[in-house]
Amino acid sequence: MKTKARIGLIGAGWWASEIQLPFFTARDDVELVGVCRLGRAELEQLQARFAIPFATEEYRELLAQGLDGVIVASPHTLHFEHARAALEAGCHVMVEKPMTTKAADARALVELARTKGLQIVVPMGWSFTRYAREAARLVRGGALGEVRHVVCQMASALGDLMGGQGLMEAAGAMFRPPASTWADPARAGGYGWGQLCHALGLLFTIADLQPRQVYALMGASPTGADYYDAITVRFANGATGAISGSATIPKPAGAQHDRSKGYQIDIRIFGTEGMLLLDIERERLVLRRNDGQDFEMPLAPGDGDYPATAPYPVFISICRGEPAENMAPGEVGLRTVELLEAAYRSAASGAVEEIQ
Repeated sequence: MKTKARIGLIGAGWWASEIQLPFFTARDDVELVGVCRLGRAELEQLQARFAIPFATEEYRELLAQGLDGVIVASPHTLHFEHARAALEAGCHVMVEKPMTTKAADARALVELARTKGLQIVVPMGWSFTRYAREAARLVRGGALGEVRHVVCQMASALGDLMGGQGLMEAAGAMFRPPASTWADPARAGGYGWGQLCHALGLLFTIADLQPRQVYALMGASPTGADYYDAITVRFANGATGAISGSATIPKPAGAQHDRSKGYQIDIRIFGTEGMLLLDIERERLVLRRNDGQDFEMPLAPGDGDYPATAPYPVFISICRGEPAENMAPGEVGLRTVELLEAAYRSAASGAVEEIQ
């Protein structure tokens, strides 16, 4: 086991500078070797703020530094290129969601990681909570019998970000999330790629389901990106699903100071022997069974807040060669991408789309 994980970061923008770099540079078991992003002046700001020894605009130069792991936090449409290069360089990869924007690319990453004996971590924070772990144990362990139907709803207070106005919470930050990533439909902007992937990742962490057919209707933001998503799914085992997303719940009071508030996620899974409810907003996990052997997991106020850094210690352990439970591996990212890619194709075609 290594004393320190040598880690590099590709795509040092708003999320990296506000969340990832403060976390990783504060760890005694991490050597943050270097960062990559465009803009020499911006790189110098990052080096000065976080005492990073190496900074480059060329990601291949970063990958040549002998790294154990790479964080990919670049724009959505670049995730595949950067994650593939990191895996080919022999690095474990933590790639921000969505893992890719094409199912074929996601499959290629999963296969590449498998052949090289490396791990992919998709940092879907809610998937790494104790209640997600318990829900997965129940569902994958057969407490519901065979899954027959799922309902998965998510809403966020991000109408400004998806609508191209800029994110209020990022005011005063070193960098701001670019509209080209979050609000441009031609660059995988919109609510599905940008947020609904969180709830879908949580669903696929809990239940071993493979989407096969998808039909979707979407409502557009002022930039043409999706604000609203209404998606129906047929899974490989014949189960059905209803997936819903909305970017426009109101900003909560004090939102500029607290990113953890303002989310709704409600997942209901119905099986042949019962049903499971996981409600992030109201903080409850409940199992109801046909035989009356019910279960409820006690959750405390605040347990539903978004645990942004929860996946990071798992990634560090993987990079150090320690045993670690990866609750959102590449396969979970793949299922999410498969469903979303088909949903966007369906919204454009007006037809049911098969997973490709």
